[in-house]
Amino acid sequence: MKIAIAGGYGVGMTMRLARAPRAGETVSGGVLAIGPGGKGSNQAIAAARLGASASLLTAVGADEQASRARALWASEGVATGHVVTTATPTMTGFILVEPDGENRIAIAPGALDELEPVHVEAFRDEIASADILLVSLEIPLVAATAALRIARETGTPAILNPAPAVRIADEVLALASILTPNLGEALILLGDRPDAPADPERLARALADRSGAAVVITLGASGCFVVDGDNAYLVPAVDAGPVVDTVGAGDAFSAALAVALGGGSSLEDAVRFASCAGALAVTIPEVVPALPRLADVERLLQAMGSHA
Repeated sequence: MKIAIAGGYGVGMTMRLARAPRAGETVSGGVLAIGPGGKGSNQAIAAARLGASASLLTAVGADEQASRARALWASEGVATGHVVTTATPTMTGFILVEPDGENRIAIAPGALDELEPVHVEAFRDEIASADILLVSLEIPLVAATAALRIARETGTPAILNPAPAVRIADEVLALASILTPNLGEALILLGDRPDAPADPERLARALADRSGAAVVITLGASGCFVVDGDNAYLVPAVDAGPVVDTVGAGDAFSAALAVALGGGSSLEDAVRFASCAGALAVTIPEVVPALPRLADVERLLQAMGSHA
């Protein structure tokens, strides 16, 4: 099974704090960890750990961080023949994590801002030969759109993980086979006010009507709400243990969803599989160490009375 991934790579600087500072406030006592991140890279590593052949399109700088990234991808079995190198520094993210696992993230995109449709066109054969394409929005929207369009042209199903969320034209949303926003991202996609009622079913149906795609709205501890054609249902959350760190859980979910669908699972079974992957990810600190392997997800599914 082959998964093509178009998304970001960056360095994550994660600080654990008793609480996040308010505006103008300094909070001391943090513990710093620096490690690899970026949604595309995380998803590619997670897909490879779950047994897929993963090919990554992203952009990095000509710097030490990029060298470390290439070594990581090589060790994880991620194909990087289409990773673009630019003169701009590799993306960097600053992440504040509170004791309950909630996080706040700020990003300097760097090299990712230079990823262009011409680079995506060079990735066409990888998309065409993949069982599924997974796209996230740390890369420029024009590049993400180009990847989705190629997937539509070549008949490859495409998952759009609209994070970080931006307003997207309906004709671009319609290029995706499946949309996987969280509640906040769904509100942004629909142009709703941030304080609008965040009813998962309303949002999922509205996005499905607007895009023609299946919609999976992730709800954290409340599970996932799915609209797939005429079917609408809630997939309950999975409890894999105490929540330590929610950073990267969405990437584990997205990769697992792609792997399950690429392997022929129904959408409902794929969401259940992905929910197990996301649940496992929140029990381990940092991102890459938390991305589960196939055996981990299978054990959790078996404990739930299901199978992979």
